[in-house]
Amino acid sequence: MKIIVFGATGDTGIQLVEQLLAEGHEVTAIVRNPEKLKISGEKLLIEKGDVLNPVTLSGKINGADAVFSALGGNHRQATIVYSQGIENIITEMQKSGIERLICLSAETLKSKEEATFVERIFIKILWKLFSNLYRDMQQMEQKILSSSLDWTIIRPPRLTNGSKTNDFQMSINHSISKGKGKGKISRADLAVCMIQQLTNQDSYQSIVYASSK
Repeated sequence: MKIIVFGATGDTGIQLVEQLLAEGHEVTAIVRNPEKLKISGEKLLIEKGDVLNPVTLSGKINGADAVFSALGGNHRQATIVYSQGIENIITEMQKSGIERLICLSAETLKSKEEATFVERIFIKILWKLFSNLYRDMQQMEQKILSSSLDWTIIRPPRLTNGSKTNDFQMSINHSISKGKGKGKISRADLAVCMIQQLTNQDSYQSIVYASSK
């Protein structure tokens, strides 16, 4: 498949690009600073582009089968990278006739009804610390939900730099409530989960949760 990756220079984005290439996909990584992406491969194309400047995206995703968004921003400062970034990505996808979008979000955005008592305490603390990030991420999700794309939103818990185990749990449209590893997942396993959704029609227009077992 021909895959577009936004946010490819981030820790999760790097895992995505490496694993997609290992599976034989053709990958186009669209990044603001191409020199920061220290990956090479015959099937990798690195394009300079800024999701906050839609002119720089024009024509660069034509012919793709799917788009991954692993966008990230400063956790403390006010940001529009999620909300405005995804709006520009969706607009470009619609222009190019691309339907499949897999977008990274955060478990912290799940509803109070889904969270346990202890989780609600931690979520409240995190929202106080990173309110700018989560508010913008909420707007990102709303823009995805209101689109007509075949989207999947991925809401992982705390991310670690652990190795790829392929041993994680996943649920669709409801949070994970069991497992010793609940509350964290390695970025490598998160990338595995995200890639698995490429052909998982059960995850279309759905929210996926994933965590270690």
